[in-house]
Amino acid sequence: MTTTPTHDQHGSAPTPGRVRDAVLDRVEDRLARLFADEGRSRRTSDPRSAVLVAGVAELVQAGAERAHPVICLTGYLAAGGDPAADDVVSASVALELLDTCLMIRDDVRTNASLRRGIPTLHISHAAEHERNGWSGESRRFGEGTAVLAGDLALAYGDRFAARLPYAAWELWDGLRTERAVGAHAEAAAATEYLDDAWPGQCLDDCGSGCGAGWYGLRHALLIGAALAGREDLRETYEAYARAVHGAWRIRGFLRGGPGFDGDAQFLRDIFFDARARADAEETIAGLLDRADSAVAVAPLSPGWRTELRAFARRVAGCEPGHDTP
Repeated sequence: MTTTPTHDQHGSAPTPGRVRDAVLDRVEDRLARLFADEGRSRRTSDPRSAVLVAGVAELVQAGAERAHPVICLTGYLAAGGDPAADDVVSASVALELLDTCLMIRDDVRTNASLRRGIPTLHISHAAEHERNGWSGESRRFGEGTAVLAGDLALAYGDRFAARLPYAAWELWDGLRTERAVGAHAEAAAATEYLDDAWPGQCLDDCGSGCGAGWYGLRHALLIGAALAGREDLRETYEAYARAVHGAWRIRGFLRGGPGFDGDAQFLRDIFFDARARADAEETIAGLLDRADSAVAVAPLSPGWRTELRAFARRVAGCEPGHDTP
């Protein structure tokens, strides 16, 4: 685990990114300790349950982005939060485990075969069932076991979130609800052929029930602000989140990939010529200008204003190493 740096090798204060990375190391350590402790305990009491824990642990440890923990830490540290405090680590761990739960459930719904370069849980558990010649249907066993693994990840997340101050916990609870409702709305729209490939609804405020809703970015930032005791940043963070989320969604449409294949590819191929793409790039640039304007007048340190501007461009895919809200 890396301790929070107070000065670099030249004696100057560390950059915002280095401070955040040091706290993120503590998040990684907390996740590793959670699964080491749970795995050891379950192997002793019931080896079958240890398999469930190991599957969740493998998926979490295969993740690289830690998108929502990074967003939460950015909101917290930009708000002047203490890098050595523990609550923001607990909140970040809870957010990563919520992401894990929702990924597992999405993989079951879409029958995905791979996630983060490894077999999805419902596929691996179905294969385990078939190899061992167990009774019943392998596919149903795999899907049922994966759903339980998602429940377990969420239970772990709730364990960490329960330790948070009420203002932060309330935001966590709202995020849990919105992401569950949004996932259903997205699946239902696709099933009913009502899904609109162009993410125009996300340019201002996609609102409650959007599968890729801006609340994923908003809530993580606001949890960070709440833990730092900075309610005054709510309006700033909401405006910033709306703009950055809209830019990220348009970039996703232009690039293709998860969430933007099928109908989105057809729409791009038929209607999106060079001029349309140029217009979309202008829209992204305008949204990033809106994000910059939101933080320019906020009571933040100059270093974190610069970091928030750079972070917005990474999320929107305008710089290498973009994040995913």
